Amino acid sequence: MTVWLVGAGPGDPELVTVRGLGLIRSCEALVYDTLVAPELVDEAPEGALLIARDGLGQAEVNELLVELGSAGLDVVRLKGGDPFVFGRGAEEAEALADAGIPFDVVPGVSALAAVPASAWIPVTHRGVSAQLTLVSGHSASDDSLDYAQLAATPGTLVVFMGLRRLARIAEGLVAAGRSARTPAAVISRGTREDERAVYGRLGDIAVRAAELEQPALLVVGEVTAVGRRLAARRGLGLEHVRR
Repeated sequence: MTVWLVGAGPGDPELVTVRGLGLIRSCEALVYDTLVAPELVDEAPEGALLIARDGLGQAEVNELLVELGSAGLDVVRLKGGDPFVFGRGAEEAEALADAGIPFDVVPGVSALAAVPASAWIPVTHRGVSAQLTLVSGHSASDDSLDYAQLAATPGTLVVFMGLRRLARIAEGLVAAGRSARTPAAVISRGTREDERAVYGRLGDIAVRAAELEQPALLVVGEVTAVGRRLAARRGLGLEHVRR
């Protein structure tokens, strides 16, 4: 009996790890997030208990995992991306550890680099960016992000869950000293068949990305200009759909 915290990858079901897929195919219970590809859920064995997280708070998920583990089941907790990158996997691990339930973590391909790469944006590039900063924009407000520090930090900035507050984030960075002409890009539904990418600059990226859907990732920095050049070489413009 073990509870496995498994990363499902950034969206494309083919980007799950071999180990993660094997555990899904052999589990007795599968607790999965909304953003997990349905193709991965379908890989669970016939008769396995399937539980969607829909409507459950984090505390309820923690309790559910403890309950399933206490019942002696082999459980896969399937989470988008990597369980420990804005996935709250550590909170679930702590709850299981406190309850004495055996658990393990199976890392997943994180959207951090995979989603930009899917849009041909390298988060690091020789001579352009040797530093990467990752933040969550989920609750971005004037006091939740240190815009002065972020604006002064060199390299690439990647913002998770910031689409709804994109204008506020861009304005905050510019007000703190980052040039409005800094290249930026937003990738919506990255690695999926309906992926859309929009290129622009901090000063106009919120307007350009206004019609994009969640989940989406904001990338700020000169590396996005590299992606823009690569897209142009494939005959694509400032906005393109995955092909």
